[in-house]
Amino acid sequence: MWALLVIFAAAAGAIWVAGISLSNQTDVLSTRLHLGSALGGLILLAIATNLPEIAIVASASLSGNLGVAVGNILGGIAIQTVVLVALDAFGVRGPRPLTYRAASLVLVLEAALVVAVLAIVIAGTQLPGTLIAWRVTPAALLILVVWVGGLLLLRRAGQSLPWHESGQPPDGQDKPRGHSTASNEREATSRGISTAKSALVFGLAAVVTLVAGVVLERSGDAIADGIGLSGVLFGATILAAATSLPELSTGLASVRNGDYQLAVSDIFGGNAFLPVLFLMATLLSGDAVLPQAQRTDIYLTALAIVLTLGYATGLLFRPQRRIARMGIDSLAVLVIYVVGVVGLFAIAHAR
Repeated sequence: MWALLVIFAAAAGAIWVAGISLSNQTDVLSTRLHLGSALGGLILLAIATNLPEIAIVASASLSGNLGVAVGNILGGIAIQTVVLVALDAFGVRGPRPLTYRAASLVLVLEAALVVAVLAIVIAGTQLPGTLIAWRVTPAALLILVVWVGGLLLLRRAGQSLPWHESGQPPDGQDKPRGHSTASNEREATSRGISTAKSALVFGLAAVVTLVAGVVLERSGDAIADGIGLSGVLFGATILAAATSLPELSTGLASVRNGDYQLAVSDIFGGNAFLPVLFLMATLLSGDAVLPQAQRTDIYLTALAIVLTLGYATGLLFRPQRRIARMGIDSLAVLVIYVVGVVGLFAIAHAR
């Protein structure tokens, strides 16, 4: 068990370090290759920033451990939303909380996309397992279609909205969204990092992330068996927390650079993409994954929806007070998540 814990910790550390490098090189490449505003670029960026989850879901699906795959996807959405609590408490400086600084109607639309794909997840769990053709199920395919359609709408909303100031509040973020991405690219240029070198570092970081993700899933599965924890619970809590480390680090960097909207957008964007992995899990395993969802999976999906709506409400009402160094919405999300995890364990151990 000690050896497994060391291996798990080493893999988590590798994902953290490689994930940060991956994010930095993604900023450089997306700026130099002008990928940021194109649909293909948005899809590639979503894949690049979610490589740990992709590796874990692929490994679990190929080994037939679908409980870990489903738990990591849905638990990952819940815990990555809670990352915003950490960004609010430890990253934001000054008297105003994160959602006051990051307020934007575009971010509310991103939250709505997360809720939309999670609603399809719940609907997909009720379909019969026999409803599958060519290793594809209707719900998994619909999630992909809605996600791509949502990206198109968000791309259009990011350019302009038929609202005053395109949905931006008068006293929100000082600099335009994404300015920290351009800053990362300028820093790389000043250090003499060429596009080819950046691509090489990106590729190496991607390989390390994928390998570490597989090691994390396999060692984590063995640890869960050793301590008597179900794959769903382990995937939804400890494993999901380990794969959220890069988002925490890069989010803190964005917030400290004053790019509050980018930090929130990265979390919502990753959460909207994660359910797309149900299609990959279905293709690799050959089974209809969503109809096999347990009560804990549906519960996690509902919890993720509530947490997302909590922050969407904060973005609209823009609370000004900070309690325990965080906004009222962050405090509410933290309490709901803690109570939700207690309920998750109660459901898992109920007869």
